[in-house]
Amino acid sequence: MDRPVGEKSSGAPTIVEVDLGNRSYPTDIGSGLLDQPELLQKHVHGKKVIVVTNTTIAPLYLDKVVEALTKGNPAVSVEYVILPDGEKFKDMDTLMKVFDKAIESRLDRRFTFVALGGGVIGDMCGFAAASFLHGVNFIQIPTTVMAQVDSSVGGKTGINHPLGKNLIGAFYQPQCVLIDTDTLDTLPDRELASGLAEVIKYGLIRDAEFFEWQEKNMEKLIARNPNALAYAIKRSCENKAEVVSLDEKESGLRATLNLGHTFGHAIETGFGYGQCLHGEAVATGTVMAVDMSYRLGWIDSSIVKRVDDILPRAKLPTASPETMTVEMFKSVMALDKKVADGLLRLILLKGPLGNCVFTGEYDRKALDDTLSAFCKS
Repeated sequence: MDRPVGEKSSGAPTIVEVDLGNRSYPTDIGSGLLDQPELLQKHVHGKKVIVVTNTTIAPLYLDKVVEALTKGNPAVSVEYVILPDGEKFKDMDTLMKVFDKAIESRLDRRFTFVALGGGVIGDMCGFAAASFLHGVNFIQIPTTVMAQVDSSVGGKTGINHPLGKNLIGAFYQPQCVLIDTDTLDTLPDRELASGLAEVIKYGLIRDAEFFEWQEKNMEKLIARNPNALAYAIKRSCENKAEVVSLDEKESGLRATLNLGHTFGHAIETGFGYGQCLHGEAVATGTVMAVDMSYRLGWIDSSIVKRVDDILPRAKLPTASPETMTVEMFKSVMALDKKVADGLLRLILLKGPLGNCVFTGEYDRKALDDTLSAFCKS
């Protein structure tokens, strides 16, 4: 029997399976997993590994990961690429450093990329794996709440463009996701809070019971209670895995995971990549999506109040940056990935808590009114 998922000692991981037929893979969750080499080694293809990480994470966990990959396994050689840290480096120039390393090392298709870091590293390493030699093996080791509950699971990879976030990328699944919850011990408080925006999202769009649990346990999450954090990660991964197994390429259902992201991505792009964290922008975007849902008459005021209450408790913002204007929002949102035939489709709440729609059929006045309410001009 699995140990409790939040227990602070090494043991068998809790496993959430992403069911994609012959491309299915496990998400291993637990404490001390980087001290169990077999969890990583069984997913390595070939005898060469390149670990992609950043300047913040490398001093903390690179040696531990290299040891986990090579302990009792001397045939495997590990090289690494250390990238600058931050959303502003999630671009083509930085991605080329990964390709440069792989090409200079004369690697063939029988090698493995390992993404060690947060969402930026996972997205970039995954895109490199999807692109290099038309696709090679890769493993995700996420080290932030944001990456552990969302971006590392599901195979959505890519980079930003100056005109829009995540516009260049591919759907490409990892061989496994290894979530060692101990890596959160070194995560800054602001990064921790940022990740909770995605946790809250799952409750709003599809898991009302989970949202109610969050309302009761938010202070424990902020205080880094290991059992509360581990449960939130597990429940989030279960929600993400179920959605991905039903709609891998985001033709409909998976798009609902982007609640608040259309507004949030506009904030990130307009305000400047890295000026606010992804989860902070998504939190404000969620408030805007909820506001618009209420203006449309699709939800009642109690849901609005609950969202307005929980986000500040999670240390997340609820107001748009003062520099964002209505026109800035509209110009960036017009380039959103969810635009189809020139029609901006949004994820909005509709009905009781835990229900949402992905639609382009809404009163444009509600969108204009929401943007006006959150912008000074």
